[in-house]
Amino acid sequence: MGNTDTTSPHSLTSPKRRPAARLAAFGLTTLARALTGVRSLWTGCAPEPHQRVYFANHTSHTDFLLLWASLPPALRAVTRPVAGADYWLASPLRRFIINDVFNGVLVERKSHATPESKQLPSLQQGHCSDQRQHEETAHSATDPTSSPRTCNTALQPLHDALAQGHSLIIFPEGTRNLGDELLPFKSGIYHLAREWPQVEFVPVWLENLHRVMPKGHVIPLPLLCTVNFGAPVLMQTDDAMDAKTLYLQRCRDALQTLKPVRD
Repeated sequence: MGNTDTTSPHSLTSPKRRPAARLAAFGLTTLARALTGVRSLWTGCAPEPHQRVYFANHTSHTDFLLLWASLPPALRAVTRPVAGADYWLASPLRRFIINDVFNGVLVERKSHATPESKQLPSLQQGHCSDQRQHEETAHSATDPTSSPRTCNTALQPLHDALAQGHSLIIFPEGTRNLGDELLPFKSGIYHLAREWPQVEFVPVWLENLHRVMPKGHVIPLPLLCTVNFGAPVLMQTDDAMDAKTLYLQRCRDALQTLKPVRD
């Protein structure tokens, strides 16, 4: 894991989708762009075919769709959102969407999730922990990052996808956050960065999406959104004393810096 012999995104071909999946992907992308008028801002990097892990703030269950739709077609074809298997394998329609349309990376959460946490559907599992509940009392039960063995098992599908040369979309906060400040990041992004030094870890700020799809609403509200891609966050050698804490803080700071300043 983490070797430099992975397939380059330059040489990857688009997954062969069934006609229905291609139509669904086109329809969802078109709908997302139409509803949000999304602008893609590449302020810290260029939309080049490098293998990347895009990590973003998380305010809506449609976050991954907007980020995915904001990528150029060539990058979109090799970029996969990370999803909770227990939710997305629960029905034929969900399986079709996550497998055929988005080619998602499925993470098994059932062995660790509480009954309440399993009821929270999302595509935010780009870390070692399970779905974080809204109740803080359940936080420790749904965050197995304290166990290296459990963490490695939870991250294995992500390692497999990176070994195939794919890029990923993750949400390291671990739950939707409507506050002004980012939540502390789960440690999965650190473990991925440590094992895959050749992969770029790019912060992405999603602006206004929580207002397009407010919590509890089914019908989206048309509103201009922006997706701002920042500079990759590197693992530094001076992180040796407390590498995980320092890297997580640097990732969090890099993402927070992309947030627009409101008057």
